[in-house]
Amino acid sequence: MLKKSFFLILLAFLVISCIESRYQKVEWAIVIHGGAGSSSGNMSDQKKLEYESSLLEATELGSKMLAQGATALDVVEAVVVYMEDCPLFNAGKGAVKTIEGIHELDAAIMDGSNLKAGAIAGVKEIKNPIKAARLVMDSSAHVFLIGEGASFFAKLKGLEMVDNSYFSTESREEQYKKVVEGREAGDPRGTVGCAVKDKHGNLAVATSTGGMSGKKWGRVGDVPVIGAGTYANNSSAAISGTGHGEYWIRRVVAFDISALMEYKGLSLQEAAQEVIFKKIDPMGGSGGGIIAVDKEGNISMEFNTDLMHRAWAKSTGEYGVGILKGEEKRFIKH
Repeated sequence: MLKKSFFLILLAFLVISCIESRYQKVEWAIVIHGGAGSSSGNMSDQKKLEYESSLLEATELGSKMLAQGATALDVVEAVVVYMEDCPLFNAGKGAVKTIEGIHELDAAIMDGSNLKAGAIAGVKEIKNPIKAARLVMDSSAHVFLIGEGASFFAKLKGLEMVDNSYFSTESREEQYKKVVEGREAGDPRGTVGCAVKDKHGNLAVATSTGGMSGKKWGRVGDVPVIGAGTYANNSSAAISGTGHGEYWIRRVVAFDISALMEYKGLSLQEAAQEVIFKKIDPMGGSGGGIIAVDKEGNISMEFNTDLMHRAWAKSTGEYGVGILKGEEKRFIKH
């Protein structure tokens, strides 16, 4: 009888522990992406491991900052700087080339607590474009600066400037040749983004890109367009997009997800699925996705492509990484 009572008490304790774990408040959460696109079935296991390693390192950087009480805004900037410095992605070092054989970079950042935002586009010599976007938000009367004006502002504020060749890599040079010779179509894959909820309950997002390979005539995609590829609002969610920017701009994807949550009462997951699969898909806008986090710390990673480089972590100990659709590695940190 005593043994049976002990067993029942132990069972009750385990059930209660599971329930508490299931509904444990999420103090902070972070989700990142490194671009979406078609896998073409040619990604080696080694290359996949390289991406996973970089994604997890970026997530770990942000997680440590969040655990120590850093603001969402500081975290998204630091994580995107890390990814801009990683040559695997189409942002900063490793950005694609325009049809003229140069690198033109775009970036944006937004604070969900006050709806302040900063963005830059078409810059060619700012080492970390996301730092310039943050300065536009914090240290100017404007939201969006472009080209030479944005670079002049960045120099004025003491940001590190580099020669345009700094952004080149061997793989991007090969890609550029294929685009010029007509052996490969323009591809926006590799954009990076980070969305965060911090311990203070605030949301923030940052996104950075080299744009579409082979782009022409000063083309700018969705990334620096506030509400299209980048948006954050404490009342709803922080959202970063990746994909064919022309569609993301026309559908105002990031803001639309936020609006569906705020005005229609949809959950983050419901809103993200509504926009990606019921609004983008019918337009023919396959080739992208979003990452997002809401004010409760719920995370969404929706995409209509074969792959989206993604990783996430929460204060509850849950973290994970994924590349291909349907293939995710999930872990619990005790």
